[in-house]
Amino acid sequence: MAAPSPAVADPGDAARAARAVDRASAVLENATAQARAAALRLQAATAAMPAAQRRVATSRGALAAAITAANTAGRRANVARVAYAKIAGTYQQAQAEFADARTRVDEIAQATYMGSTFSRINVLVEATGPADIMDRLSLVDQLMRTQQQDADRLIQARRTARSAQDQAGLAKREAEESEALAQGKLMAAKGAQVAALRAKQALQQLMLSRQAALRLANAQRAAVLARYREAVAEEQRIRAALRGWALKSGEGRYGGGQLLMPVNGWKSSDFGERYDPYYRVWQLHAGTDFAAPRGTPIHAAATGHVIRAGWNGGYGNYTCISHGRLGGVVFQTCYGHQSAILVHVGEYVRRGEVIGRVGTTGASTGNHLHFETRFDGVPRNPLQYLPSCLC
Repeated sequence: MAAPSPAVADPGDAARAARAVDRASAVLENATAQARAAALRLQAATAAMPAAQRRVATSRGALAAAITAANTAGRRANVARVAYAKIAGTYQQAQAEFADARTRVDEIAQATYMGSTFSRINVLVEATGPADIMDRLSLVDQLMRTQQQDADRLIQARRTARSAQDQAGLAKREAEESEALAQGKLMAAKGAQVAALRAKQALQQLMLSRQAALRLANAQRAAVLARYREAVAEEQRIRAALRGWALKSGEGRYGGGQLLMPVNGWKSSDFGERYDPYYRVWQLHAGTDFAAPRGTPIHAAATGHVIRAGWNGGYGNYTCISHGRLGGVVFQTCYGHQSAILVHVGEYVRRGEVIGRVGTTGASTGNHLHFETRFDGVPRNPLQYLPSCLC
């Protein structure tokens, strides 16, 4: 007769995710409630530490960058203020020169209005001879050139003053913008400082939480290790009992074929050795866990005889079914943590028959079926014998 067909393992990401779940579930199932709570807090704090440390480093970098930007903007504002003060001084000087030139031109205009032109003509009329006329013409020409120079000086002074005014306005706007930028950078630096402080406080809180969880976990060490030793002894008793039953039973051969999924649920924990990092012990998780709501029907994975049905310590309500011999050993399936057992020892059950209900009895932290495949009591990975789709 053929053995149950090994199922194909899920490749890639699914396998890595399953291993991650196993690592996350490293806390011993038979630990005290306080120890489990401490371990979960410790696990959560430890998992959050790298992100918190990155936030601290990032916020420190942001603070340093913000301070540098604020200092740079402050220096730029100072330079802009000095430049504005210098240009403002130039503008004041240009304004003074313009005012002086305008005063001189006003004087010329006033003199012209008062008849100074006729005075100049009289100067020429009163000449005593040609040589005197030439001298007087030179004097009049010099006066005319002086007046023209004064007018030109006024025009140039006006241009210079307007240019200086434009430059001063531009410098003032730049100074104001630089000042506003510096203030903004300073506010950003203060915000970055607050963020850095909060990130540091969050990291410190995580460290305190982790230390408190470690203290609680250590305080539970004696109780947890006592339960661990009892769980190991319990596993040995189960193996001995199932092996003893197999030796004296007259079981026929296993009927063969792949097992039926015992429950409609989802895989929540794998078969295999687990290392508890808090209490530094290894423990075999002898089956695969399938999470499902309380009361969900549990089906016999194959046809066989019920050889165990009742309370079994950390397994809670526990049922084992013998399915026949395979390669000289008896093939058995077991079902733990049931809320109700619906069969009794010696009963013959068929593949798919409802034998119990999902629960969380014994050392369990939530409703699920703990499903085992054993050979003369020795557990093997159930996923080798269940459908690969777990459906």
